Amino acid sequence: MTGPGPDGGPVHPQLLRPRRGVERTTSTELFFDLVYVFTITQLSHYLSEDLSWRGAGRTAVLLGLVWLVWIYTVWMGNWLHPDRAPVRATLLVVTLGSLLLAAALPTAFGDDGLLFAGAYAAVQVGRTLFVLWAIRGQPWLGDSFRQCVVWISGTGALAVVGGLVDSPVRELIWIGVIVVDAVGLATGFPVPGMGRSKPEHWRVEGGHLAERCQAFILIALGESILITGGTLTQRLDRVTIGAFLLAFAGSVALWWVYFDRAQAGTAVLAGAGERAGGLSRLLFNYLHPVMVAGIVVTAVGDERLLHAPGESVDRASALVVLGGPALFLAGHAAYQMVLGYAGVTARVAAALLLLALSPAAVAVRVPVAVAAGGALLITVAVIAADWVSGRRAPSRGPQSRGPRSPLR
Repeated sequence: MTGPGPDGGPVHPQLLRPRRGVERTTSTELFFDLVYVFTITQLSHYLSEDLSWRGAGRTAVLLGLVWLVWIYTVWMGNWLHPDRAPVRATLLVVTLGSLLLAAALPTAFGDDGLLFAGAYAAVQVGRTLFVLWAIRGQPWLGDSFRQCVVWISGTGALAVVGGLVDSPVRELIWIGVIVVDAVGLATGFPVPGMGRSKPEHWRVEGGHLAERCQAFILIALGESILITGGTLTQRLDRVTIGAFLLAFAGSVALWWVYFDRAQAGTAVLAGAGERAGGLSRLLFNYLHPVMVAGIVVTAVGDERLLHAPGESVDRASALVVLGGPALFLAGHAAYQMVLGYAGVTARVAAALLLLALSPAAVAVRVPVAVAAGGALLITVAVIAADWVSGRRAPSRGPQSRGPRSPLR
């Protein structure tokens, strides 16, 4: 077994990622992301085939587990250099495990529950053990990962137990996995006799994490583009083309809301110093999956729009056509609030308006295209509100807009 470095420093310093400003995403990380293009497609198809409250709940559970695999792997790439041979090999193994996870996703609550849970546990535990080995001799991370291994091993075992039982117990256990992980991360993975991990000791490069999560938002938005483009190639008539343009405009609007200030957010996190760990935990582990869920739900709404734009809205259609953008805007409102930006009120108001319109649209039986057009107009109104607030304070930097974040 290799001992500590000659100066008491890291045993494997060549595996650690240097801190030279915002670390750019490598080709190895992008290759890993390719699996999640397929994963998001699987999630949207799963919801589309079971568009009920049960289907929505199960989709949320699956997304939560998938997100845990992806985001913890992203954190690994924040500390370790993805282009070093051992790290690259581990990322490729995690990529394979993620592919198995995605393949088992459609029947995760059926015959392939154990395969799904086994892939989840193997990736989570195996990757964490590798990181613990790779950072040996680095005290500011070593203590944190020793505690993290205990919690990750526990939730991995719990996930496997869920794969061994039938529904609805399986759903409850897998929800427990997500909740236990969220509580563990929020409290610093406390372990008796070992203490707890402190975010200020994580030495996070927040700009890199921000760019990685921006890439996942693009992956999720890409699912809507795939759906609209694929449907358009099947039927090139005037009605379908009109529905396609409406769905595409909706995707552009969500992209605009998120990316209009994305670079400013990256700059905030890149300069956050010791606060980057706590900020990143909240922004990326907790809030980003809410926005991703909104995009996935919206993609299912786009599918309904393109297949039957003139049909009357029912509860299921309202759930995806109006509820998807509402969920995204609610998540982005929380994201803006944490960063201390203006626009929170506009996003919350828009989300509440979309939710309020859902039962009204069902009662009046408006066409799906009309409901989608209303969702688009409300989202564009948020963009307009951002533009107006920006013009009112042209001389102030992005951090000076709105209330100051309590986490700064």
